Amino acid sequence: MKKKDWDYIAKLEKAIAEKYGEEAVQNPAKFWDKEKEKEYLKELKEQVISDQSIRYEEKVEIDGFFIPKKLINKDTNRVCPVCGVYSFIKKDDVYMNKYECCFKCFIQCELYWLCGSLFQSTMRFKFFV
Repeated sequence: MKKKDWDYIAKLEKAIAEKYGEEAVQNPAKFWDKEKEKEYLKELKEQVISDQSIRYEEKVEIDGFFIPKKLINKDTNRVCPVCGVYSFIKKDDVYMNKYECCFKCFIQCELYWLCGSLFQSTMRFKFFV
């Protein structure tokens, strides 16, 4: 085992103190007292409690899986009112929200428009909203 070179250690501490300030070479326990310890423990307990509340939020069982309640949206309607098809396609969600029909029905309506035909009475759209 090598012997410690006390001169080298003193030079190193002096260089660090000159570059970063005198606090850089001080023992951190020197600035720590009972009051700071109590404040630190209090903040630590609050952090643990907030982490636990996030981890154990209320969950609902859907088809055998537990899903956080905040992720469940009751307003989603995936059934097209025009053709009556239930869709899993994300593109259809956009068209349902904007035009109240699935992508396939929207394209059919666009073709009717281009051909000059009128909309069928069963189609309800929110165009130009």
